[in-house]
Amino acid sequence: MDFGLSPEQTLAAESVRRFLDDNCSGERVRAVMESESGHDRELWAGLMELGLGAVVVPEAYGGLGSEFLDLAVAAEQLGYACTPGPFLASAMASVALAHCRDEELKRQWLPRLASGEAVGTVAIGESGGRWEPDDMNTEADADGRLSGSKAMVPYAQLADIVVVSARSGEGPGLWAVEKGAPGLATTALKANDMTRRLGLLELSDTPGLRLGGDGEAFARMRDAGLILVAADAHGGSRRCLEMARDHALEREQFGQIIGAFQAVKHQLANLAVEVEPGTALYWYAAHAFDAMPESAPRQAAIAKARLCDVFDRAVRDSTELHGGIGFTWEFDLQLWFRRSMFNRSFLGDSNYHRSRAAALAAW
Repeated sequence: MDFGLSPEQTLAAESVRRFLDDNCSGERVRAVMESESGHDRELWAGLMELGLGAVVVPEAYGGLGSEFLDLAVAAEQLGYACTPGPFLASAMASVALAHCRDEELKRQWLPRLASGEAVGTVAIGESGGRWEPDDMNTEADADGRLSGSKAMVPYAQLADIVVVSARSGEGPGLWAVEKGAPGLATTALKANDMTRRLGLLELSDTPGLRLGGDGEAFARMRDAGLILVAADAHGGSRRCLEMARDHALEREQFGQIIGAFQAVKHQLANLAVEVEPGTALYWYAAHAFDAMPESAPRQAAIAKARLCDVFDRAVRDSTELHGGIGFTWEFDLQLWFRRSMFNRSFLGDSNYHRSRAAALAAW
């Protein structure tokens, strides 16, 4: 049985990688980080031309209707390059809208998200580490007006549409809120990862449209986000390992390269053993998203928990192997160090998702 990527998926991944090699250098990442918006429209347009916005959007709404694995493989390349921008949250918003029951919302927004004309985001988390729908303090009244606040909203100030998780008299659900809606306010937050901007979103009697299909739409949106974060973390882990390897083959001490030292060999070998299996883990979670939806939540939780832990270790070990230079602002390794911090906390940390995975297995 072939557990590898199809030729088409391999070609697509290579296309994304080549584009990022040419257009997403460390210098460009830093320029975007230091910009006011944290968003490079030219870089975004290039990614959209490659079809990244359309991958999971159904063909009926202007998308490609491809496998979720296609998008996850692209996310690995984005993580490898530490690509800045709203890809993650916009993809999650697309998944939520694709699984809702409001046909008008689908027709209005999915073609624009697929082309990159519009940017979407999701407002799920709340202060105190609340990520479960039943724990939300944000509420919607009978007329669909939302009140509450959301923390850790990616690109809150940039997004054209926000998918908001809230509670109502009918239970938890998802609402679509358009940019500039009455009572909607956003505040930029200072975050360690400057490649993916975060904002505080506050709603005060803000009109929203309920997506419908709430339980399924939320579950699919969250699973998609967890898998994409896991894939991004795996790409970042591979990049950190390669940077550490290259440094060990170039840096000399006591007249020889440090890669010849047994302790360095062991550290690199141990890290490689941790990183390599991650490919199969997130591939399987992405496959389950399409082919085994009943087991997808658990596989997504496992992938996110494990690969974010590995990313943490990869970036810390790589920084240690680089010595003092690894801690400096001028050296690019710190970009992935910061990215690992975002991946660890967004949508819940590893302990949270290990507990979810255990509960989903009825342990």
